[in-house]
Amino acid sequence: MKLPAGWAWARLGELGEYINGRGFKKSEWSETGRPIIRIQNLTGSGSSFNYYAGALEKRHTVHPGDLLVSWAATLGVYVWQGSEAALNQHIFKVEPFIDRSFLRHLIDYKIQELLAASHGSGMVHVTRSKFDELPVAIPPLAEQQRIVDTLEGALSRLDAATEAVGGAKRRIKPFIASVLDRSALGALSAITPHQHTTDGSQRLLAGLSSKRFDYAALPSLPEGWFWRRSSDICEFISSGSTPKPHLMYAGSGDVPFLKVYNITQDGRVDFTNKPTYVDRETHEKQLRRSRVRPGDVLTNIVGPPLGKTAVVPDQYPEWNINQAIVAFRAGDEVHPEWLSLVLRSPIVLGMLQRTAKATAGQFNVALSTCRELPLPIPPMDKQLDLVAQSTELLEISDRFASQVERISLRSHHLRQAILRRAFTGKLAAQDPADEPASVLLDRIRTERRTQSDGPVRTGRRLRKAAAPDSPPPPPAPSTPAITAVQQELPL
Repeated sequence: MKLPAGWAWARLGELGEYINGRGFKKSEWSETGRPIIRIQNLTGSGSSFNYYAGALEKRHTVHPGDLLVSWAATLGVYVWQGSEAALNQHIFKVEPFIDRSFLRHLIDYKIQELLAASHGSGMVHVTRSKFDELPVAIPPLAEQQRIVDTLEGALSRLDAATEAVGGAKRRIKPFIASVLDRSALGALSAITPHQHTTDGSQRLLAGLSSKRFDYAALPSLPEGWFWRRSSDICEFISSGSTPKPHLMYAGSGDVPFLKVYNITQDGRVDFTNKPTYVDRETHEKQLRRSRVRPGDVLTNIVGPPLGKTAVVPDQYPEWNINQAIVAFRAGDEVHPEWLSLVLRSPIVLGMLQRTAKATAGQFNVALSTCRELPLPIPPMDKQLDLVAQSTELLEISDRFASQVERISLRSHHLRQAILRRAFTGKLAAQDPADEPASVLLDRIRTERRTQSDGPVRTGRRLRKAAAPDSPPPPPAPSTPAITAVQQELPL
């Protein structure tokens, strides 16, 4: 880009001292001492800390207000708000040579470019040379401070709006759970004064035993409702099976073959997601036990997550399912949509999940457990009423969730647009009286050469910087995120 008046090109590595943390062995962990800051403690994915009680170099000690940059796994910029702590590896502690807040926002703005230059397929990381040599445009110091003042005002308002949207988003899942449970237990039904809950709702389970469920401890239901064992109200309950890979075909074939990823969390079958087929002969012979038809109710018994449940649509006359899915075919006493609703409800799903066996991080529910599962069954007319009510409420929730996602996306684009304006000289006014950034950079470079007893940085030496008035090599092509910012800016 063409630099505004007073701006100059620099490289990210010469704008501060970037001190990498050290690796702490498990044998060094302690119950007391300084908390060890790991990347998950910065991102919020892990709140617990390990501690280090030994002597610690000043360079690896973090104080409140220190600027930190994670350069592996999850790239990000953070201001440490906790107590004095120890710095783990894969995190830089930054000692800025320019305005601290400006450098923090600048690195945040450049995260996408750093991510594009990262390496690794498992835990991505940015090499030190890539980090140091990233070209950046720097304004005069006084303008840096004006940019920060304007930028932080705009971002604080945007963050407040984003937090409000996030709060709404967090309430969607509990709302859905409440609708499903209230429907399954009759709390949404219109109960007349002479109707009431009764302990007699378990009487049809009397004399039946189960090693997995305590039928006598089930909650009471409205009068006329009964707890029923799933095998007593379904024509059949059967798990699927999976043929050898050469018998499955991607994209087209005779009979659609459903896998767990084809069942969505919101209760639908999505066969647009990597559709797989089997031929007619395989469907009718080798996989004859796992044939399903429209109206059958499917739920997965291998997870996580467990509880993905949907009614088979009428898109095809017959389907087939793999071994991680169980099919329930409703009998005369239960409507398929009601069966699907109660299988998604937290109270019924919770009973299933508590029976799951965990192996190598995978949860498995036995087919026999599905056959013994107790389900709340109201009269058929009440089933239909409650399905209609819950469907309406869940559709409202889905529309609200879609709106929240659109707002969140626009918020992200707006944030990037604000940062782009800040770091292209369009957010704050230029002042001809400001000391040019080239003079600031010359002073930084001179001080770093002459201050031999100052901090010593680990890692590679900086390459010789380009002259202040000549730009470094062109940056990497814009990422898709930046293109999206340009499109969203007029909004």
